[in-house]
Amino acid sequence: MSRNPNTKSDAADADRRPARQNELHLIARIAHGDIPAFEQLYRLYFPRLMRFLGRMTRRPAIVEELVNDTMLVVLQKAGTFNGTAKLSTWIFAIAYRKALKALRDLDEPIESDGKDVVDSNGHEPRDHLLQQQMRALLSTAVHALTAEHRAVIELTYFHGADYREIAQIMDCPVATIKTRMFYARRRLKTLLPCSVEDVL
Repeated sequence: MSRNPNTKSDAADADRRPARQNELHLIARIAHGDIPAFEQLYRLYFPRLMRFLGRMTRRPAIVEELVNDTMLVVLQKAGTFNGTAKLSTWIFAIAYRKALKALRDLDEPIESDGKDVVDSNGHEPRDHLLQQQMRALLSTAVHALTAEHRAVIELTYFHGADYREIAQIMDCPVATIKTRMFYARRRLKTLLPCSVEDVL
């Protein structure tokens, strides 16, 4: 996790442009009542929202409902999307607000379980075991983070959002996002052994 979240390569950005253009085309069609376009956008965002909302809420029983609530707002408000932010930023902002409301309604602490913080992509059995051990250590540590800190970690490292985009999603200043990231990393480092600390 040592990369600078604000650094994006031009090549990677260029690779994303066709997908973004397709999404913008879909939201424009949705704004005119095109249900097949909505179904296509729903399929594109379903796995990303399931992961984000699942990690943020720690309540598997409500995650799919939250995804559906989020996408219902997308369907109803498609005509209000004005392109001042990326479509993904707009959709994740809706999901973030839905998650916070659900957690408040449940009257439960806003913190996450840390499942799958590090993706296992090792091909050797030993690498796979090390990844599992690291995931277990991170899972225990991330459990102590608040939903807000968890959201910053999730959006930065698993969705490639920069601080400005996260600030739009969470509706707060960029400085607040930087502060949350600082405290999330610091908290994780106090809970992790030195060997795992190096990834933060």
